[in-house]
Amino acid sequence: MDTIKLAELLFPNVTETAEQVEARYPSRELPEGAVVSRMAPSPTGFIHLGHLVQGLISERMSHQSGGVLFLRIEDTDAKREVVGAVEILIDALKYYGIHFDEGATKDGDSGLYGPYRQRQRADIYHVYAKKLVAEGHAYPCFCTEQELSSMRETQEANKETTGYYGKYAIWRDRSIEDIQAQLDAGNPWVLRFRSEGNIENQFKFDDLVKGKLTVTENNIDHVLLKSDGIPTYHFAHAVDDRLMHTTHVVRGDEWLPSLPFHIQLFKTLGFKLPKYVHIGPLMKMEGTSKRKLSKRKDPELAMTYYKAEGFPVKAVYEYLMTVLNSNFEDWRRANPDIPAEDFKFSPKKLNPAGALFDYAKLTDVSKNVISRMGAEEVYKLLTEWAEEFDAEFAEALKEDADYAKTILAIGRGGKKPRKDIAVWTDAKPYMGFFYDKFFASEGFDEKFDAETIRTALEKFLAAYDKNDDATEWFNKVKAVTSEIGFAADMKEYKANPEAFKGSVADVSNFLRVAVTGKTNSPDLYTVMQILGEKAIERIKNAMEKL
Repeated sequence: MDTIKLAELLFPNVTETAEQVEARYPSRELPEGAVVSRMAPSPTGFIHLGHLVQGLISERMSHQSGGVLFLRIEDTDAKREVVGAVEILIDALKYYGIHFDEGATKDGDSGLYGPYRQRQRADIYHVYAKKLVAEGHAYPCFCTEQELSSMRETQEANKETTGYYGKYAIWRDRSIEDIQAQLDAGNPWVLRFRSEGNIENQFKFDDLVKGKLTVTENNIDHVLLKSDGIPTYHFAHAVDDRLMHTTHVVRGDEWLPSLPFHIQLFKTLGFKLPKYVHIGPLMKMEGTSKRKLSKRKDPELAMTYYKAEGFPVKAVYEYLMTVLNSNFEDWRRANPDIPAEDFKFSPKKLNPAGALFDYAKLTDVSKNVISRMGAEEVYKLLTEWAEEFDAEFAEALKEDADYAKTILAIGRGGKKPRKDIAVWTDAKPYMGFFYDKFFASEGFDEKFDAETIRTALEKFLAAYDKNDDATEWFNKVKAVTSEIGFAADMKEYKANPEAFKGSVADVSNFLRVAVTGKTNSPDLYTVMQILGEKAIERIKNAMEKL
């Protein structure tokens, strides 16, 4: 067959050559060893934790090497596209600190290697499609859906590999006259790759995570262009990664079955193959076994979940680093005050089998991250979160910012900071009692009678002086304790509890419940200093209700 004639027949309007296209996408001027990577999600509207993991790996590899990270939108599957999904995606990635040097933005494209939305690159793909046809590496296929379905049923009945190959590739060697007749009739067609692979042959391939793989050659004539002229992922990513000079592709290992075809396609096109980083899925424990995180079963797979729950971005980032690189935790212990971005990330330390997601560990990491923040930062992040998820709490925080920051400063700093807040949803239960509108009492311990509690509170008020320091304040608490027949010395009480009505811990709890409504709160002396006269009012109110 005259393949050049066939190329002109299929693509009469394509006049540009591959060489002319590539002249518009010159090599990047970057340091030696610089990584050029990308995020290339589909705009389906569901942003999940896997997107962030992939983005984080790509971002670290690129920016730590002095390279480039870009965002490309792979919108070739119009049936799955959700209106507004691109904007949702960009906002989510920005929120979690994935900084792109170029690519798709909410206002269009930014960068010299665009367009960065694949549906806008159709003309470019057609240039390479025409080239493949002219060189005899691709051909049109006019099979209908019914024919392909019947073919699959036959293959399954015969227990054969399903796909378009061998004797089933019925348009592979058809004459140009047959093709012309179909075109004249206006019948739709797809462009298929003419595979020269043989499944009897295998070769070795090095993946940056999986290591050395044994790969079986591809023998399927995969679709390159769909009937609407838009490419499949296989074809589009090869062309785009060539023109955008991608050096490293980070993607899920569900793409491994397609790897033989991708290697074959890059070679046929004359493109240098990028290095692949195939990452395993996020797993979770279910009983004694592991399973993949599921969109249907696991709300924690969705990125929106973490923002709503109140996990700071820094906490999610640090947790994912502990999951992706096992040496991160040791590094963090040795460098408690250094930004996590300074950690030297390595794709070689990724677990080939996939990372195990541990919600309890995430919460623990978040608690540590928040404990290291200053009151100013906590106030800013907490208020931003509350404005979106708890308007009433946000209003209280903003009404007197200095007051809120003073509260949040309790127990911060030093070698052992308080760790009361693991997520922003913890903040209101932790500090809400400082605001009358959120104050609610858990009630006093029922094993003590009202008269005993009232007497303790009354005696404390008689002795209280707001100018006392913490030591003087606690000495007065102990004095009240002794006066009502409780043990002021905890060692003495533990040695002979029957000799006392209670202990100084019980008396402290009477005060704590009266002032905060809770049996567990930050340092009570500090709380009373912040509340001032309001603390006295609450003690009096508690006495009246007893």
